[in-house]
Amino acid sequence: MEKADTPLQDVEARIAKACKIAGRQRSDVTLVAISKTYDSDAIIPLIDEGHRTFGENRVQEAQGKWPALRERHGDIALHMVGQLQSNKAEDAAALFDCIHALDRPSLVKALGKAFDKVGRQVPCFIQVDIGEEEQKGGVAIKQLEALIAQARDADIPLLGLMCVPPLEVEPTPYFALLSKLAQDNGLAGLSMGMSSDFETAVKLGATHVRVGSALFGARD
Repeated sequence: MEKADTPLQDVEARIAKACKIAGRQRSDVTLVAISKTYDSDAIIPLIDEGHRTFGENRVQEAQGKWPALRERHGDIALHMVGQLQSNKAEDAAALFDCIHALDRPSLVKALGKAFDKVGRQVPCFIQVDIGEEEQKGGVAIKQLEALIAQARDADIPLLGLMCVPPLEVEPTPYFALLSKLAQDNGLAGLSMGMSSDFETAVKLGATHVRVGSALFGARD
């Protein structure tokens, strides 16, 4: 009897298929395994399979589990995918290799100071409030250009744009809009797509997909 694919193998195969349909290389897309709320016992099997890029949404939770995992497993890239409080900017700058949720001038200022203090320039995505949802983080589309300029003036390395489309709505128009906004502002990176829609995101140009439950199982 043929052994069933692991969740990681399944997600990888789906990304590869979406890339092929879109005429892209698999290497064009980074899979960020969203390990928030999962403990080390759930994370280690993915590391043992060879996966090395993970995402967390809380600085304190990441501080509690990743230093030990990195000491044991080495070359882990850790991404901050949740909303970041300005008073946690220095901790984030010291711990993370990429920040996906730069969304306001006060955070630009805090990260600029933090990067200087810790001696690291951490690449960032600017999060866009693509669905005009007040409860979510993200800069309003009409304020995006100004925030990009502020980040560039602060010497913050910008990878691109990030979004979380509204729940239970067809995501295609939102992904297409984010792609256009990035192109209009000379940014190449697109952090978009989660467990329910990452294949669509890949077909529309995602460079980073943020996948949690499809890899780890449903959260409590």
